[in-house]
Amino acid sequence: MCHCLECQRRTGSIFGVQARYPRENVQVIGPSTKYARAGDSGGVATFHFCPTCGSTVFWELDGLPGFVAVAVGGFAEPSFPAPVISVYEDRMHGWLELPAGIEHMR
Repeated sequence: MCHCLECQRRTGSIFGVQARYPRENVQVIGPSTKYARAGDSGGVATFHFCPTCGSTVFWELDGLPGFVAVAVGGFAEPSFPAPVISVYEDRMHGWLELPAGIEHMR
């Protein structure tokens, strides 16, 4: 779970939730439109969007080579597992409560 300000602007939400997979375990089928942007840390993420509906399909982080991130909301699966780590908590909205037992990176 990411609470960084750029994630909040990009998603239009108070946080972004992503699942990360090793690149070799991901098969991308079909076209995408790319957009690269620098985050709060200065690292660059390259986002891939559906050229028809504009939904974020996946993204790659230059600081995490070899992995692909997918927005959890893109799975449209309410039983998707809960987050196991939270980052950028210094930008978290004060009223948000995180699941018990997750790892915290501030």
